[in-house]
Amino acid sequence: MVERVIATKEALNLIELIKSRHGAIMFYQSGGCCDGSAPMCYVEGDFKIGENDIYLGTIGDVPFYIHRAQYEYFKHTQLIIHAIEGRGASFSLDSVEDMHFITNSRVFTTEEYEEVIKLF
Repeated sequence: MVERVIATKEALNLIELIKSRHGAIMFYQSGGCCDGSAPMCYVEGDFKIGENDIYLGTIGDVPFYIHRAQYEYFKHTQLIIHAIEGRGASFSLDSVEDMHFITNSRVFTTEEYEEVIKLF
């Protein structure tokens, strides 16, 4: 099965650090505005998921969501969540760490995309 969202080793390490400090967390792929298109990390329940939000999968046993409108931009790609040095988005839990999350992506192959759209 093709995963719509995956994480690098660096991102998984940061996820574990944040979980150890905050407990259960979740991700929401931002659609722009203040912090660009950074993946936002919240304590589970601090961000309310609505009917227009799509569950993409899990990274580090943490649920990852995206708004339907933003998904339209990313639906042909696999999101790759990475962590790099520097301060994160101001509303995200990684903002107090020496690293922050970023989203990279790669275009699905034709076969992968056909598999992904069957699941959606």
